[in-house]
Amino acid sequence: MKRDKYAAIDIGSNAIRLLLVNVYDNGESSSYKKVSLVRVPLRLGKDVFTTKRISAEKAVDFERTMIAFEHLMKVHKVYKYRACATSAMRDAENGAEIVNGIKERTDINIEIISGEEEAKIIRSTHIEERLEQNHDFLYVDVGGGSTEISLYQEGKLQRSKSFNIGTIRLLENMVTKETWLEMQSWLQEITKNQSGLEIIGSGGNINKIYKLLEKSDWQVIRYAELQGIYTKLSDLTLEERMMKLKLHPDRADVIVPAALLFERIMFWAQSDEIQVPKLGLSDGIIKSLHKNLSFKDY
Repeated sequence: MKRDKYAAIDIGSNAIRLLLVNVYDNGESSSYKKVSLVRVPLRLGKDVFTTKRISAEKAVDFERTMIAFEHLMKVHKVYKYRACATSAMRDAENGAEIVNGIKERTDINIEIISGEEEAKIIRSTHIEERLEQNHDFLYVDVGGGSTEISLYQEGKLQRSKSFNIGTIRLLENMVTKETWLEMQSWLQEITKNQSGLEIIGSGGNINKIYKLLEKSDWQVIRYAELQGIYTKLSDLTLEERMMKLKLHPDRADVIVPAALLFERIMFWAQSDEIQVPKLGLSDGIIKSLHKNLSFKDY
């Protein structure tokens, strides 16, 4: 059996992640085994969504993170990798400049991907294969800077759209009423002939909400449960969320707008349940690498 190690670097608005995965392939089937996940809460979006630029201090920390990731990939003898930057880097006026600097200093090639490409990579996890055949559902990925929503009908992708609504933008009051109305109108239009459409939720915050609700083994989150946890989180101060719920500081603030965002999406889509498979952009990058959809030799 062949074994290769792949790496995914996900440069998000709230955090940067390095996922290392062993892929086993016998020629007929493949299996994936996570080796390590390193998460750095750099929060690039806080700079970008308020000043349109990544600050000099954050740029230095970003470079240090990429240098560390490069060393880790070399020590692990990574076969292939892909590094993708999403909403914050897309919106940063100096994003391309910083990416070019990283390339010169580390030899890591970072792709600044569109919201549509981000959604495409996330879909490459093929979550629909785990559901009933011809299942209709919405795939919703909530990040720090944007939210990607895809509609599947009879097992096939029908519609997909990226919205500049994310947890960091909401914390910084950078989401306009018009943007909220755009999401609402789009959701109500694509789901007008649907009833009780199931949602597949993706992202660190919905994963944490799933854990707080003590869910496991593909148990769904009901709409009433999401409303309840949103109320509970909102009623606690930031310090109380960290102390009572044992949330990290960079999770304790963004989890509230994330819960609100999922609640709004469920309400507008008239959905009563969310499945949380705990798969996201990093997992999609690994799958796309292994399937040679897009890759970089390391």
